[in-house]
Amino acid sequence: MDILILVMLLCLTTTSASSGHAARIIEEAGGQDLSSFSSSSKLHWNSNSRNNRRVIDVKGGPESVVWVVQLSDLHFSVHHPDRALDFKTIVGPALSMIKPSLVLITGDLTDGKSKDLLTMKQNEVEWVEYQSIMEDVIKRSGLEKSIFFDLRGNHDNFGVPAVGGSFDFFSNYSINGKLGRSQNVNSVTVQNGEQKHLFVSFDSTMPVGLRGPTNLFGHPTDQLLAELDLELSQWNSQSTTPVTKISFGHFPLSFSAPSSSGKSLKDIFLKHSLSAYLCGHLHTGFGKNLKRHHQSSHHFLSPKFFQLNIHQISSGSDVNCSFGAPQIEEFWEWEMGDWRKSRAMRILAIDRGHVSYVDIDFKSGTKKTIILPTFPLDSRFMSTFSSRRKYECQVMLPSSYDSVRALVFSVSPIVSVMTRIYDTRPGNLSLVMETSMMKLVDSTSRGDLYAAPWNYKAFEDPSPDRYWLQIEATDILGRSTLTDLRPFSVNGLTAKISWTWKEFFVMGCQWAALYYPIFWLALYFMFSILLIPKALLIFSKKQYTCKNFIANKGFLNGTVCVLQEMCRLPIVWYGMLGYLLHLILFPWFIGQVVTDGEDRGYMTYMGWVVKSYEGSGKLDYFGSPDIMVVVLPHLLLVVLPAILVTIALAAERGFYREHFLSCSGKKEDDYDREKNRSLLYDYRRSGNSKFHFGERWIRKVLLVVCLVICWKHFKNCRALVKAYGMNPLIHFPGYSLSVPVLLAYAVFKTRNI
Repeated sequence: MDILILVMLLCLTTTSASSGHAARIIEEAGGQDLSSFSSSSKLHWNSNSRNNRRVIDVKGGPESVVWVVQLSDLHFSVHHPDRALDFKTIVGPALSMIKPSLVLITGDLTDGKSKDLLTMKQNEVEWVEYQSIMEDVIKRSGLEKSIFFDLRGNHDNFGVPAVGGSFDFFSNYSINGKLGRSQNVNSVTVQNGEQKHLFVSFDSTMPVGLRGPTNLFGHPTDQLLAELDLELSQWNSQSTTPVTKISFGHFPLSFSAPSSSGKSLKDIFLKHSLSAYLCGHLHTGFGKNLKRHHQSSHHFLSPKFFQLNIHQISSGSDVNCSFGAPQIEEFWEWEMGDWRKSRAMRILAIDRGHVSYVDIDFKSGTKKTIILPTFPLDSRFMSTFSSRRKYECQVMLPSSYDSVRALVFSVSPIVSVMTRIYDTRPGNLSLVMETSMMKLVDSTSRGDLYAAPWNYKAFEDPSPDRYWLQIEATDILGRSTLTDLRPFSVNGLTAKISWTWKEFFVMGCQWAALYYPIFWLALYFMFSILLIPKALLIFSKKQYTCKNFIANKGFLNGTVCVLQEMCRLPIVWYGMLGYLLHLILFPWFIGQVVTDGEDRGYMTYMGWVVKSYEGSGKLDYFGSPDIMVVVLPHLLLVVLPAILVTIALAAERGFYREHFLSCSGKKEDDYDREKNRSLLYDYRRSGNSKFHFGERWIRKVLLVVCLVICWKHFKNCRALVKAYGMNPLIHFPGYSLSVPVLLAYAVFKTRNI
């Protein structure tokens, strides 16, 4: 039986060689090499393989280097045809020039948004266009379709009730879907000679694809993490040489939730000390330094909740060279720019274990020449603590340090490549080395690797950014291309670089861990400013009134006096308290959470409650912490400001009343209760206009603030109506009406003194 199965697999599994690179692809099942294939045969993928492992043997030089291409966040849209058109025009010829061993497309293949950006669900027209464009790009590039790996992003999952269903267009139109890569975890090993480079992809989109905006995070399950751990371990006992491990997915770790057992992707990546995790999702609007170096840490706050800078631990830490010293658990996370607006592409190279990359901006059109320095590495974004340890403990491979190396891709023949090294110690750039680089010639070549020998020990320095590298290539037409200046440290030190506040906001904050602390802190604060003054008003013998504060000024008196003024508006006070309890105890709204279906779900602060699409009929929570994009803005930008401005309106009325009484000479009892007239009304009838309502400029400012809060709330409600097909009076009357009604009542009750 085993022989029969083997013969059938040999018949079904074949391969064809691309003109540029791969000569043999091996299909594996259960970790065994099943075949040795003819280079002229056709390739079929076995989608029934449990682990879906593949091996690509790279033939041709340069033998020491492997390179791949990453693209992300294409967002092909019926409303923006230029994205697909530019992709078709630029990417095919670029891949033909680069000839990568793999092409990784890390999610958000289509946009799935309406023209006003408020309705988010799948559009089959966009998927048909994606399939057509990719077929054209593959044809123009001359590459094998099998080396393309495209992943599902959150936009590709908007409104998809279940994987494999009628609205799961990714399975029908993507390359992974067409090639039968239906598993959530797939791996491919690129090997040249004795070197193995393991690439593992995973799909962590939520199992029920909610419509946006509450579909923002990756949701790895315990099963996915176990499969990922297994795939990353596949060569641990079989390879005698170190294996470079790289994983790629869509979501950055700052936007990935833990599993139900509390495990995370970071735990798995640290366990295997990945060289890098490649992702997308954030685009370039937040900044260009969306990179993060992770190390194992036992701090309470960091990195569980946030990491302040790109590098978690200073490079000045001591190196332990003793025998049996524990292995450094670390990895780089490199988010890349998007194709949607930035037209970005990344080339990543592995040169004798050194991992480097260059990001290319195609907004200005095609590139005639691209240069990727592969050694020495950029000390800001590529140095690792383990490489420093290897260097200082003299366990590195000297041959990997003995030359400056760079890959050069060009549409025209290259006539010269120069490397220049500058010293910044004098306070400016001082050229200390300039030499020609020679191309390493092989009988068959996948690409051009240039090298220049150097005395690397001469560039050892305690400063990680003293020396800077630049490489220039000139083609036969006289066109010159320069790389950006980049600092390097041969001894593996890391140059300090800080995030901007926007970069920290999206890369340094662990939002899945921060959601509930922020939510409960906001609620505790709002309950406190409502309940504590009320309790003091009822139980305290001391009177905290505006009149007492004017007589006995003090911070505590003033604070309690201001807060207690709202307690004297009982309907508003009870209304705000009841609304806060409603947000905790009851659903916020009911909406259509998947594409075209009669079933609706309801949202609480813990997530969406929807019917399980596995046939069990039970209700499950989905979309936490994704719902924070609705919950936190409502609490922090609508509810909290509404409470504060209501307090301010009540306090303004109280203080103005005391001011009016002191200036008019009237007493508080001078009030016509029978006719329900205010003191100010009586005083204005006497002809004195000194205290006309026009003088209450603070109240006018507060009224403007009320309008701003209502406008913000109206925009939020409009977005939710469009996103989830809701009627505000039927599906979320409490959410949509409570704040405006309470604000309007507070304005009305504080109009007179």
